[in-house]
Amino acid sequence: MNNNDDMNEKIVITTGDPNGIGAEVTIKALNKLGLPQEQVVLVSNKKILDYYGTIDTNYEIVEIPFDTEVTPGKTTKESGEFVFQTLKKAAELRPKAIVTAPISKFALHLAGHFYNGQTEVLQRFLSHDKQHAEMLFLANDFRVLLLTRHCAMKEIKFTKKDVVNKVELLNDFFVNRLNIPNPKFALCGYNPHAGEDGVLGTEEREILNPACLELISKGIDITPPQPADTLFYSAAQAYYKPHKVPFDCYIAVYHDQGLIPIKTVAGIRTVNMTIGLDIIRTSPGHGTAFDIAGQHIADESGMIAAIKAVL
Repeated sequence: MNNNDDMNEKIVITTGDPNGIGAEVTIKALNKLGLPQEQVVLVSNKKILDYYGTIDTNYEIVEIPFDTEVTPGKTTKESGEFVFQTLKKAAELRPKAIVTAPISKFALHLAGHFYNGQTEVLQRFLSHDKQHAEMLFLANDFRVLLLTRHCAMKEIKFTKKDVVNKVELLNDFFVNRLNIPNPKFALCGYNPHAGEDGVLGTEEREILNPACLELISKGIDITPPQPADTLFYSAAQAYYKPHKVPFDCYIAVYHDQGLIPIKTVAGIRTVNMTIGLDIIRTSPGHGTAFDIAGQHIADESGMIAAIKAVL
């Protein structure tokens, strides 16, 4: 095993649920990309990798036990435990970046690990000093940040402080990690038509507008809350042209508000990026695809995009 100083320049890749398409798309992506042997470490299990294919390059593999059989399409507690242990090990390695193949949240729960996704697991093992992971989705220069993550619609809650903190973190990421000075942000309204001056909801007037005023006072370029349909229509039009998307990032209040438009235009090439922690993590914007697992027909485009995003 390499020491931590060596790991600082490496990309660690986890292969996701053993019974999904994660290992298959990882193998296909690495074979297409042809990255140098010293650049990649796989946190997986050789039995799982061998089941789904052959990697052309002899990358280092950090073995995580998986004592049961690979059963494509099945959701099991053993696969959930394997996923949890791969994420824990990936975080312990402290690499340059982590790329994760898709998992089953239900399998994770069957194994007794009650997290809503890989973002939350990695936050547990990587965060310090009250760091909080955030979900940023990328499709070339079309980017979407989620103010709230994986939760039921009825449980969506956000405060002015939440909005200010998350947008400040986003601004810092753009300036210091993406080297984009003075980024321009567009904020989606929570309610239809951004509340229509309080007729259709008061969250814009009571939370989002005051947050924007505070952010603007701190020198951050952000719009007041705008109707999400209009914002994303113009973004999609630019994406398809292709022209430069009007804003550097769109800030969606809840999960589907942001993911439907970006996945509509980019599909499985959408990249899920975790920011806010010391280590950037990316993942393809699709799931385990249990229905085609083991058939060797999975499209590796999303995994290629996720790996390229951290090169």
